[in-house]
Amino acid sequence: MSGHTVATHLVASLAEHGVRRVFGVPSESFTILMEALRAEPALTFVTARHEGGAAFMAEAHAAASGEVGVVLGGRAVGAANLSIGVHTARENSTPLLVLVGQINSRHRGREGFQETDVAAFLGPVAKYAVEESDPRRVPDAVDRALQLALRGRRGPVVLSLPEDVFDHPADAAPARPATVTRPEPSAADAAALRVLLSRAERPVVIAGAGVKQGGAEAGLVAFSEAWQIPVVAAWRRHDVFPNDHPRYAGHLQMGTHPELVATVREADLVLAVGARLNEITTQGYTAPDRRQRIVQVDVEPGQLGKTYPLVLGVHADAAHTLRALGAPAAPRDPAWADQRRAAYLRVTTVEPAEHPDCVDNRQIVRALRAGLPDDAIVTNDAGNFAGWLHTFFRFPLARTYVGAASGAMGYALPAAIGAKLAEPDRTVVSVSGDGGFLMTVQELETAVRLRLSLVALVFNNNMYGSIRMHQERAYPGRVIGSDLGNPDLVGLARAFGAFGARVTADADFPAVLRTALAQPGPAVIEIVTDPEQISVWSTLTQLREGTT
Repeated sequence: MSGHTVATHLVASLAEHGVRRVFGVPSESFTILMEALRAEPALTFVTARHEGGAAFMAEAHAAASGEVGVVLGGRAVGAANLSIGVHTARENSTPLLVLVGQINSRHRGREGFQETDVAAFLGPVAKYAVEESDPRRVPDAVDRALQLALRGRRGPVVLSLPEDVFDHPADAAPARPATVTRPEPSAADAAALRVLLSRAERPVVIAGAGVKQGGAEAGLVAFSEAWQIPVVAAWRRHDVFPNDHPRYAGHLQMGTHPELVATVREADLVLAVGARLNEITTQGYTAPDRRQRIVQVDVEPGQLGKTYPLVLGVHADAAHTLRALGAPAAPRDPAWADQRRAAYLRVTTVEPAEHPDCVDNRQIVRALRAGLPDDAIVTNDAGNFAGWLHTFFRFPLARTYVGAASGAMGYALPAAIGAKLAEPDRTVVSVSGDGGFLMTVQELETAVRLRLSLVALVFNNNMYGSIRMHQERAYPGRVIGSDLGNPDLVGLARAFGAFGARVTADADFPAVLRTALAQPGPAVIEIVTDPEQISVWSTLTQLREGTT
């Protein structure tokens, strides 16, 4: 390693870990590191227009590729801007290395330009955060950060490095990937869980990120078939189980239809596999309720029993656990699972219809599913518009959905960029509302510059619809701050150099989608929606009249 510096060591370590892209906004704190990146043929630096967008790209790239995501931000302002992506990676359990360039060590504590305690600032939203100012210890810090991002419950690790450490000599070999062991269930835990499952008449699986992170999707299908158990997807984990499978029973989202919630509420055993049982998944901690029998399986022991009392907590990897359970001793009655599948189909099936003079969001989602290949990747933003996607779009394959469990607005477009870079041969579509799209619309220039063929759908109702819904529910007719005035989104797309089109009738959408998918670069489709249709199950009038 003679002649190597801290900067070249760091870059070599990223390459050893299979990192292909580093996302960020250039900073003077990283000048030496940027030169090392330029000289490394295995790595590409992806320049974003905002650190928040860069962090979303890196997180989504990691989610789509299975690699560690890497994002750079300079000093306090860069750290503040990318913090939304750190929080999103934590909520999504996505491995992300966050590199923040700190001010020169000589100036720390003296009101240095853009100075802050980065580790203290980002620590609460990261899995781990540390600042290392001793260049001799940076190689070990890099190695530990990359390992921590991947071990147990995966997540974002922040490493703050003062600008003066990068040109110091580094004699250590590049950090190489370590074997990440996934815990297996004990024989006693597996036996106890088999007994609980055998005695249950109405069991249900809530499947979460742990299934995806552990590559246990196929194992979950085999388990549900063997035990005749319905599976519901945790919040924004749509692709954890094939939606067209007879044992799939729905997705637990904001405002889940009561018939789908009943699958959890009526269960006599709830098996949470890699699912955190958070507020949205559990419908405000009401489904299941504390009286139900709950088993939780998780690679992170601190998650077991964190939100509910358990009859059994299994500290283990999802794939290992499902494999250890095997098949039941005797065939099981499929009636309960069939009943819950029938409920799902009743609620989510959309019969084809065309409206030549208006947009029905259900028909847009139906046509979107029909117009995309099964392996298309869909990213989505936060907002009430997403309710239609969450309810009516069906994900037939694993690794086809990338979404922010954090509910961060502005996520979908930069996430689509990250996903498309990770999977360039697959169709990628982002789904946003007008509010979220305009929070990160500057990243459309990034997509144009990189010549990425992706499609951005924008449901435009000229408001922050989710906030408006809450306002109307609490204070009917008394609105503040949720009305928006938008620019010409088609003209804006074209100004960036992207294809732009507007849809005012759902009958026109399939043809416009085909045209957009055929573009050699990014395409934006504005979908003009009726503000009256405030959510999947209610209108503004119904909210004001209290009839929902």
